[in-house]
Amino acid sequence: MAENQPLVILPEGYTRTIGRDAQRNNILAARIIAETIRTTLGPKGMDKMLVDNLGDVIITNDGVTILKEMQVEHPAAKMIIEVAKTQEEEVGDGTTTAVVIAGELLKRAEELLDQNIHPSVIARGYHMASKHAVETLRKISIKVDPTKEETMKKIVKTAMIGKNAEANEHLVDLIVRAVKQVSVEERDKIVIDTNNIKIEKRVGGGIEDSELVEGVVLDKERVHPNMPKSVENARIALVNDSLEIEKTEIDAQLRIDSPEQMEAFIKQEESMLKKMADKVRDSGANVLFCQKGIDDVVQHYLAKYGIFAVRRVSESDMKKLSKATGAKIITNLDDLEESVLGRAGLVEEKKIGTENMVFVEKCTNAKAVTLLIRGGTEHVIDEVGRAVEDALGDLKTVLKSGRVVAGGGAPEVEAARELRKYATKVGGREQLAIESFADSLEVIPKTLAENAGLDPIDMLVELRATHEKGDKWAGVDLENGEAADMEKKGILEPLMVKIQAIKSAAEAAVMILRIDDVIAASKLAKDKEQQNPEFKNY
Repeated sequence: MAENQPLVILPEGYTRTIGRDAQRNNILAARIIAETIRTTLGPKGMDKMLVDNLGDVIITNDGVTILKEMQVEHPAAKMIIEVAKTQEEEVGDGTTTAVVIAGELLKRAEELLDQNIHPSVIARGYHMASKHAVETLRKISIKVDPTKEETMKKIVKTAMIGKNAEANEHLVDLIVRAVKQVSVEERDKIVIDTNNIKIEKRVGGGIEDSELVEGVVLDKERVHPNMPKSVENARIALVNDSLEIEKTEIDAQLRIDSPEQMEAFIKQEESMLKKMADKVRDSGANVLFCQKGIDDVVQHYLAKYGIFAVRRVSESDMKKLSKATGAKIITNLDDLEESVLGRAGLVEEKKIGTENMVFVEKCTNAKAVTLLIRGGTEHVIDEVGRAVEDALGDLKTVLKSGRVVAGGGAPEVEAARELRKYATKVGGREQLAIESFADSLEVIPKTLAENAGLDPIDMLVELRATHEKGDKWAGVDLENGEAADMEKKGILEPLMVKIQAIKSAAEAAVMILRIDDVIAASKLAKDKEQQNPEFKNY
């Protein structure tokens, strides 16, 4: 009897996909993600409109933004999205490139699987090809002086191409000025902390109305209407303490038997609050930024003393104010004295669009600045903001390594050419995987041409022929529809962006390729597990 009983390994609701079917499903899911954002690549890339379940709309062609906003269920597709997130965190740009290459690597791998080549062989070939491609890029990269304004402008323009802001020279100048302002020298290297560049976005005007404030702009206003609207030669106090009477942590009762006692109590409370305002005045400060609350009575006295005050300033903004003005953040009001105050040429409340904002500007040698982005609609300024963040990420990466490559698909074509030479030396079945890797890299120039309405096959043939003649920086000139020297055209990208894209794409493709068994719980199984914790997969 026991022999005829079925053997239950997985509980109800679990599904299992094995072998070639598992690989095919995973590859298809990853490729769909890559194909989704492929049309956004390059200067002529199209935008995507994303609408969430609340009806909020995002219009963008920024790869990582699209992938973050998409609600993806398939685990292999999620792995491809992780490639974009890693790319964004590490180098700040090149997310679409990384995902498109990963998708193409999987597409080519599927063709090899159909030829009965084992996934382990393909994985080994891909690892070898990735390593060689990175070495090739390092070899052909150009050493630049990243502090030269001309070089910085070329990098910023390339990063912002195709994001509704590339034609705006004014914005390029602002970004370069901002980076130069906050950059510091450490161990003979120029480094920047992009957190010291605050990006504030406000609807109204055009992109050309954007401005750089050498200081900090706060989305706040004065706490009292009788305070001065602007303060010149500001002496700034930064206080991380509450300027109000806090409730005790223990339960206590106060018994008042007469109006006189009540009056004395109120006077005592007011006296304590007045002392707080007096401490600010006696320190010599005429501007106060408080991280916590300011009581109405304290506000009244501060206004009476002509002190400009702002409350509930975020911790990140307090740190930026400290870097911009040189003020020290104090955590106890009793420590407030002249030596901890910062300086700014002007602190002013201005109306930007429909809201008031506080400008702390004209700071001498400010190590924190604010880019105030303006635009006709919220969708425009959001996309410009993303373009600015990409440009800042690129500049930070170039300042770190000091090396760039030309854009327009040129480095990918050159790396593919070197990989084909390398493949013949390797031989064996790995040769096929390395050649497939080379073909996959060429998806970048092909996509650039496709998105611009050019013939991708003709363009790729022309690029290969030009590279064979020794022009390693020949890329897709989208203006004239031909192969051209991208370095001479000033299209520069950070070397590390390309290297990270190839490494991430190869690693993700290999990981997906090596999966031959998918065991997944259905929603039914998850629901039962929540209702009955004993229902688990042992």
